[in-house]
Amino acid sequence: MTWVKICGMTSREAVKATVEGGADAMGLVIARESPRFVTLGRARELAEDVPIATFIITVDLEPGEAIEAAEFVGATGIQAHGEGSLDVAAEAIEAGYLSIAPIPVGRTGPLIEVSEIPESSLPLFDSASDGRHGGTGVAFDWGAMPLPGRPFILAGGLGPDNVREAIDAVHPFGVDASSRLEVEPGVKDPSRIADFIREAKLS
Repeated sequence: MTWVKICGMTSREAVKATVEGGADAMGLVIARESPRFVTLGRARELAEDVPIATFIITVDLEPGEAIEAAEFVGATGIQAHGEGSLDVAAEAIEAGYLSIAPIPVGRTGPLIEVSEIPESSLPLFDSASDGRHGGTGVAFDWGAMPLPGRPFILAGGLGPDNVREAIDAVHPFGVDASSRLEVEPGVKDPSRIADFIREAKLS
């Protein structure tokens, strides 16, 4: 059964729909440039007593800063983007956190080699976009992604209407969705969350 993460939590309603829908993980974006940004205090509130894995999503943080943020929030994992992201992944694992390591995929394929990702970190293939670190709502050409030979997460423009097709195409360990589950940037639709999880778990 496919592992499912819903990213960009900003409300209790979205967290409730994610947990009750049967997702395996959720993400809290603490990068200010994102429309899904939440403060560390709000992230801590949303993560409280959540029975599934909780990842903080960071951009351009130093490893120590990312680990300190995860500790404050009470997160179980770190998904680091931007400068130094591979260093964050390595040190997160060392500190006992789960790690997701994003790999942007452009028109000609991945922009980071999978071999650069620490073995204990899950690679996440997502659509490359200038100035954006995920949450683009645009799917990349799944045929442009060489299968990495290890478990990985697929993201980028996934929604209830195409997640089963994506899973059938590349057989990921997990899938991750955010923007296409929203009624407006940063506002998740609980029914779309439920539909996405159901479709992903059927594959």
